[in-house]
Amino acid sequence: MTSEGSVQCLALAYVADNISEGKRVSAIGVLTGVGTAAIVCGTLATRFLSTAQTFQVAAFVAMAAVVYMRLFLKDTNRINDALVQPMLKSGSDVTKSDEESSKKIQVFKRISSMGELICLLSSSGTFSRAAFVAFFNSLAEGGLHASLLYFFKAQFHFNKDQFADLMLIVNIGGTFSQLLLMPTFAPIIGEEKLLSIGLFAGFLNMLLNSIAWSVWVPYAVAGFYVFTSVATPSLRSIVSKQVGPMEQGMAQGCISGVSSFANIISPLIYSPLAALFLSDRAPFHFPGFSVMCIGLAWMMAFIASTMIKAAPHSSRGKISIKDCTVA
Repeated sequence: MTSEGSVQCLALAYVADNISEGKRVSAIGVLTGVGTAAIVCGTLATRFLSTAQTFQVAAFVAMAAVVYMRLFLKDTNRINDALVQPMLKSGSDVTKSDEESSKKIQVFKRISSMGELICLLSSSGTFSRAAFVAFFNSLAEGGLHASLLYFFKAQFHFNKDQFADLMLIVNIGGTFSQLLLMPTFAPIIGEEKLLSIGLFAGFLNMLLNSIAWSVWVPYAVAGFYVFTSVATPSLRSIVSKQVGPMEQGMAQGCISGVSSFANIISPLIYSPLAALFLSDRAPFHFPGFSVMCIGLAWMMAFIASTMIKAAPHSSRGKISIKDCTVA
């Protein structure tokens, strides 16, 4: 679990560092879709494997991923943005560039300080709003695990098989959306609009679930996840376009840290809230109130997403770690 967040963060940074901005949102969508498809395959595999075999297969797949990475993924070592470099350099320019490159390599070998992370968050309005969106989006996603399934069990007596079926529907819809719909529509309407659409779909999903009147309603509104699943990869693409190639890992790590913090506090908020409104001590009768609050978190993220502007196409408008380096 310690490495789970860092693996996703580094994978996103690697894709952003090797894919041009025009194709980046599609590439990140495909990467996220492959991960969602893996969740579907893992969920299906657990139905045919024992508990011990499940852990053994998981360990084998993890080792295979490490071997694949070492054999086929080349490390990126781009110091400057290739789009702004001249094709021909004089001898003195090459020497000077090599000296600057060696200095920059030394800078990036050290761990970024908290002050630099705060500076990175505050150096761009778009990046700050993206972090705000990431916080409330992760707060809502954490609430799904903290109270939504608990609500379904109390309201409709869901068992583990029904939970598994519901998760399969959600993940299959997410896989379809991220692998097919997102690469198709993202270049046309832009990731900013896709982000807003995904967050608003999440709000509608929770709104209908909070007032669900029959057992079939959760299955029907699970289709909204086709749109909700594009929110996170769209947000990651927006963040990647705010920084240069050398800041991709730091930027993605910063957003992952914000999301992880939201996932930590989410159960502390939604679990007691769900327990209260599903009990006889509720201040008013609304069993789905905690689910509605999850939707409100998505609405907060949606409002902030409407204020995110398109990323600058030139490197001059991008955030640089040099502006945040503490002497």
